[in-house]
Amino acid sequence: MATRTVLVTGGARGIGKGMAKSFLETGHRVMIADLPAGGDWRYPLGSDTEMTSTVDELSSIGEVRCTPVDVTDAASCEQAVQSTVDAFGGVDVLLNNAGVIDSGPIEEFGEAQWDGIFAVNVKGVFLMTRAAVASLRASDDAAIVNTASIAGKRGSARLAAYCGSKWAVIGITQSFAQELAPEGIRVNALCPGMVGTAMWHDHLMADQGDPAFQKRTSDIMPLGRPQTVEDMGQAAVYLASARNVTGIALNVAGGYEMH
Repeated sequence: MATRTVLVTGGARGIGKGMAKSFLETGHRVMIADLPAGGDWRYPLGSDTEMTSTVDELSSIGEVRCTPVDVTDAASCEQAVQSTVDAFGGVDVLLNNAGVIDSGPIEEFGEAQWDGIFAVNVKGVFLMTRAAVASLRASDDAAIVNTASIAGKRGSARLAAYCGSKWAVIGITQSFAQELAPEGIRVNALCPGMVGTAMWHDHLMADQGDPAFQKRTSDIMPLGRPQTVEDMGQAAVYLASARNVTGIALNVAGGYEMH
């Protein structure tokens, strides 16, 4: 397989960083895209400092650079794609990984909270894909992987906005897969289970600590352990490389979700 260029949003840390590492380890070039100055959310978001640190850490594996992006802004998405084209000559794989979460009872959940989740998790997938599709068409081995969630297959109390946004990602994935298949562009969704990132440690199980997270996940996962960012990276490489797989939503959840 010829060396391909990968653009990953939300790539400064967490699942995005795990994806970047896995693609570098399999011989790809990687452009990490994330917020330049963090973000005003329930927990700290990625930043240019984290991007630089991640690039420094991963540069020994392969060719990796970074660029700022706000996936809720069309011009920013277009600039991130252009920066990737300028640096590497094109985009072969787009990883729509940027995402946020918030939770709470419906009667207390604010309209701005709802809109913020959908702006990043859903509109962001649309804007990034629209910005990148011309470059993807120029590739002879193009793929898109959208980070959804097992929450996009089974609703949970107090998570209506997040679950709804991830159901939307799966639907968008199937629609894009149908639309782009005649041009050879494969589109799939990745559905993580419980991964120990900021979403869990800084929000869903805030102040409970990693031992509590490890115990909870070990107790409920059929395979007996939480998922890791490395698990997600390996799955993303598969979805971006399998030549006859498109339109699927792959669970990487240790058997917890089998739908």
